[in-house]
Amino acid sequence: MDYSKVFHLVAKASKKSAVPCILIGGFAVNFYKVTRGTRDVDFLITKGDFKKIEKALIEAGYAENFATNVAVRMSNNKDAMDVDFMIVDEATRSKILEEGQKTEIAGSDLIVPSLNHLIALKLHAIKHGSKARLWKDLPDIIDLIKINKIDFESAAFKNNCLKFGTEEIYKNILGVLKK
Repeated sequence: MDYSKVFHLVAKASKKSAVPCILIGGFAVNFYKVTRGTRDVDFLITKGDFKKIEKALIEAGYAENFATNVAVRMSNNKDAMDVDFMIVDEATRSKILEEGQKTEIAGSDLIVPSLNHLIALKLHAIKHGSKARLWKDLPDIIDLIKINKIDFESAAFKNNCLKFGTEEIYKNILGVLKK
């Protein structure tokens, strides 16, 4: 699967529509020096802004695979990767965008969330997702903490965990990291 096609497509549609798309998921984890494979590309966007770039995706051969009020998956039967869009409100997107970092991936200018926001998104996914999310996102969080030397015993980190995750998730993180 050619992930560069997805980056070019979304970056071009984003620029043309003046819609900021924030790269999340596995590629954002990779940005913070954690090696992780992925089978799709994930972006954070508002519902209104998704409507502005949806046409470009459809014209490129993508079709909606599924949609909820918080996520949309676009699939392409060709050699391009699936694209997932996490739908958030404007206030959330603005806060993440404000602290995000610009990067270039496959020749496309993109924005990734700050490390704290990326971990918060992972905590939120565990808290509100299926049990499988725990086994997918918890290792990412652990690796992000280790490689980026986050003080996981600080009050700020604990508060972040409790705000976006749960006490149980926080205890799991401590249990793994204190071994």
